[in-house]
Amino acid sequence: MTSSAQLTLTVRHTPSALDSRRGVVRLHPEVLDALGLRSWDAVRLTGARASAALAAPADDGVPGVVLADDVTMSNLGVTEGSEVVVAPCAVTVARTVTVSGSRLATMSVTATTLRHALAGKVLTVGDAVSLLPQDLSPPPGTDVAAVRGTLSRTVGATWTTELLTVTATDPSTGPVVVGQSTVVRWRGDDTAPATETVTDTRGAAAQAQSTPLQSAPAGTASSAATEPAAGPDVAEIAVTEPSATADTVPVSELAGHSAAARTLAEWFDLAFHRPELLAKLGTSSRLGVLLAGPEGVGKATLARSVAHAEKIRVVTLAAPTLAVLEPDAALNRLARAVETVTSGDGSGVLLLTDVDALLPAHQQPPVATVLLDRIRHALSEPGFALVATTAHPESVDPRLLATDLLDRELTLSQPDAGVRTELLRILFRDVPVESDVDFGAVAERTPGFVAADLLALRRDAAVRGALRQRDDDIASGAEPTIAQQDLVDALSSVRPISMSESDTLATGGLTLDDVGGMDDIKQSLTEAVLWPLRYPDSFARLGVAPPRGVMLYGPPGNGKTFLVRALAGEGALNVFAVKGAELMDKFVGESERSVRELFHRAAEAAPSLIFLDEVDALAPRRGQGSDSGVADRVVAALLTELDGVEPLRDVVVLGATNRPELVDPALLRPGRLERQIYVPPPTAEARADILRSAAKNTPLADDVDLDELATALERYSAADCAALIREAALTAMRESLEATEVTAAHLDKARSVVRPSLDPQQLADLEEYAGNR
Repeated sequence: MTSSAQLTLTVRHTPSALDSRRGVVRLHPEVLDALGLRSWDAVRLTGARASAALAAPADDGVPGVVLADDVTMSNLGVTEGSEVVVAPCAVTVARTVTVSGSRLATMSVTATTLRHALAGKVLTVGDAVSLLPQDLSPPPGTDVAAVRGTLSRTVGATWTTELLTVTATDPSTGPVVVGQSTVVRWRGDDTAPATETVTDTRGAAAQAQSTPLQSAPAGTASSAATEPAAGPDVAEIAVTEPSATADTVPVSELAGHSAAARTLAEWFDLAFHRPELLAKLGTSSRLGVLLAGPEGVGKATLARSVAHAEKIRVVTLAAPTLAVLEPDAALNRLARAVETVTSGDGSGVLLLTDVDALLPAHQQPPVATVLLDRIRHALSEPGFALVATTAHPESVDPRLLATDLLDRELTLSQPDAGVRTELLRILFRDVPVESDVDFGAVAERTPGFVAADLLALRRDAAVRGALRQRDDDIASGAEPTIAQQDLVDALSSVRPISMSESDTLATGGLTLDDVGGMDDIKQSLTEAVLWPLRYPDSFARLGVAPPRGVMLYGPPGNGKTFLVRALAGEGALNVFAVKGAELMDKFVGESERSVRELFHRAAEAAPSLIFLDEVDALAPRRGQGSDSGVADRVVAALLTELDGVEPLRDVVVLGATNRPELVDPALLRPGRLERQIYVPPPTAEARADILRSAAKNTPLADDVDLDELATALERYSAADCAALIREAALTAMRESLEATEVTAAHLDKARSVVRPSLDPQQLADLEEYAGNR
């Protein structure tokens, strides 16, 4: 495999704590094979900036996904769900590595300990790197336990979170690996000598382990005289010239964003081509725009496309790459980007992506004030405009929205099914697909997907199509194509970016047809939840607003959650499942912030359903708690989100409880959880259906009559019926591990263990509550 091999993958946060902050990324074994890599080889990762890491196989990986930790994503200047280019890379065992860190680390950690902590890691100038040793595949001779003990004693309890910055390496070009002969030093300590270097194109970890080191052949990096690398203020700046068309999407292909593109084009035209007109009307041509919208919706693409159409050069700078730098380096990089914008013909646009990472609303860094002054000064110059993008406008430093900075705002909306269909047609325009591919059907099954998610879907479908056809195509020479089933299968592994950090409720392919009985309940849920999403024109024609929320109540174990799963599967909804107590936080403001973020994520993933399980614990009657007012503030936040100034669109809230009398009455008024639906205990007929469903994979003897058994199961809930079948099977296994069927005797014995859980008094109270509604 040559070094030109590369794949574009979607980055996801690694679920493994063992991989965190160790300079390791996980790839699907088939991806490793496609790139010609072995375990623990080095890979080059390119996002907003370039970095490198060690690649290891992901046991439960997904083709098309690279698993990385937060430090690696920060080094790449990307967020979860973004695209990164992964390729094999040549690495060199460094002669010297220079790092900077906190005063505590600099004063406490010796050069020898520092080298042991970084041994085996692949480093790039400008990267952040942790002190956690690379202990997943440690180099021979490294005593990881001793290194950990030394760091713990010298730095203290915070050593595992300490981050360093790689300021220089020798050789200065390309990624390097820390080997046994590498001299690692703190910035400002230039007394250590250099050592020889070995060059290798693969097997970074193995090269770091080689001892003694041997000289590289002539012509390699080790034989060339090198200058010390520049510090981390080397600008990672992308320039798009007006004449460049290769990577620029035409404005006509910005599906769903034509209005925003037209508005931005008008602003560019006035600011760059008609400044004298603005001057005559008594205003300046200063242009600062905050471009907001969900992650992956195409904010940067929109800015570049409109600028290209208006023949304006664009300089792109990723704000996360500035946020990880030291103050001086961040200021220097920003100044260099501004200088790049104004060079040449003296006019252009600085595109600052993910600005909330650099200038957050809370805990502003000390350098924020200076950065704002630099931006303000740049905007005062003629021919300079700033477009800053963010997926979280509420998290941006409010000072950035001043009238002399970003005084205009554009918001890109979530694509609906029609827009998603058009995006799929555009994305697959040059891809061979089979004739029966239905993009409309795929779009209906991708609620909450943005352009980046659909691009990830295309990539995963292509991988699945390639794996399906690789042997056949080699033998027959047939043209490979993507089939409808490839797209459907890809939906199981590609999640929308807006759902990447959410607790979701798996539907398991259920629909309302899988729910036995409950016809009235299913009809009520369909009218309250699905009709507003399926038939919005009917509601508009009749001049009524659809219900905003529904509350299911009934005895425990009767299938309320099962109903929600079926409802979500029926309507192809994204479901945000929240337990009652999960939003409670003792710190003032944190619970309210969690509620706001929940509704914000749901709006980004619309059409969506917010499922508030145990809503009585989340929104109890106000004024009766002893929790310092936390519950009262949560109820107030819920009421604000449900019927506040900003209306909910394509978001339905569904609560479930078995104690409806404890829920705050204000939450049950019209405009909130206005529909209350009682889920009664199952009847004998319903119990028989539940037993049959629970026993569909359990072989029953001929003497088992489920209808007769269901009649005898008074006060058994749906969960009790399922537990009865399970206990009967276990009873048969206790008698003999070779048992092949469950008999009526086993069921009778199981009834002595599984007792009915429905409380007659609770049932009476619930029926009385339902009768008073």
